[in-house]
Amino acid sequence: MAEQVKNTATVNKNPLKGLFNYQWIVKNIPFFLFLTVLTVLYIANGHNADRIVRKINTTNNELKELQFEYKTVKSELMLKSEEEEVLKAATPLGLKISRETPQRLNK
Repeated sequence: MAEQVKNTATVNKNPLKGLFNYQWIVKNIPFFLFLTVLTVLYIANGHNADRIVRKINTTNNELKELQFEYKTVKSELMLKSEEEEVLKAATPLGLKISRETPQRLNK
């Protein structure tokens, strides 16, 4: 009876000794590989998400620059298409506004 108490006392002292033996590790290798694959996929997904966010930010910045350029060019075009500006641009070419009324051609 005293020997049984000693045996149970030694078993209770180190409960993890029996848990991490060679057979248990070999038995669970597929599970460890599965966890490794999941970890690699998780890290790869994080890197991919970061890359996509950076790409979206770059595209948004380019879009804002193009919108500013569009508005600038549009306002310059509006200014240049005013009658006074057209007259200033046409004067060096020798073009003038006709003071006569246009003639209508009849069939």
